[in-house]
Amino acid sequence: MKYLLAMYMNPDVWDGLTDQAKDEVMTGHGEFIRRIRESGEMISTQALDAPAKSAVVRVKDGMPAITDGPFVESKEFLAGYYLVECASQERAYEVAAMIPDAGIEGLGIEVRPVLFFADAETETEFAGG
Repeated sequence: MKYLLAMYMNPDVWDGLTDQAKDEVMTGHGEFIRRIRESGEMISTQALDAPAKSAVVRVKDGMPAITDGPFVESKEFLAGYYLVECASQERAYEVAAMIPDAGIEGLGIEVRPVLFFADAETETEFAGG
């Protein structure tokens, strides 16, 4: 089963870390990637830019409307993700716990099963059934 391991950033938490702690998190991602590649569970990963550099596109009456954003109520935002394939949900939790951000007070990793998967290189796969 495929799982999305979503990493959320809280700038207040990140800014409160020492430079050494920030370096350990960043270095830890490299080690994490190495480990899950070796285990065969890694599918892909992406880091996302800050929300201030994004936009929201909505179509109304057939016309696209683009606005700055997204503007959310909380300070947390989706900062990146890992897409993994694990034998069980329990294993997905174990893998998520290896992500350095999971050990930082105020941050966490959302583990969400993937129901639909398609990419340019493989056929469409309905992961949930």
